[in-house]
Amino acid sequence: MEIQSAFNAGLEGFQKATDKANEAAANIAAQTSVSSSDLQSNPNTAALETSESSTEFTSINQSIVDLKVAEFQAKASSEVIKTADENLGTLLDVRV
Repeated sequence: MEIQSAFNAGLEGFQKATDKANEAAANIAAQTSVSSSDLQSNPNTAALETSESSTEFTSINQSIVDLKVAEFQAKASSEVIKTADENLGTLLDVRV
């Protein structure tokens, strides 16, 4: 594998991880937010109605898992970039 393609693969993986993390965070925020009109009418009822749906819990749980997967993907991609950088440094040291 060429070093340039290793850098590109690491960068592309890091960008995908960032996109996935942003999407998961937006999903979590959208599913956990309660409108202000619901809170004004009855704060306890609005909170209970929001949390009672099992599909919402499943969706929130999936979003949390997606966020954690994105974290690991970002860490792995950063290791690819770090390794490509070290290899390039080694090649330059040998060449000089």
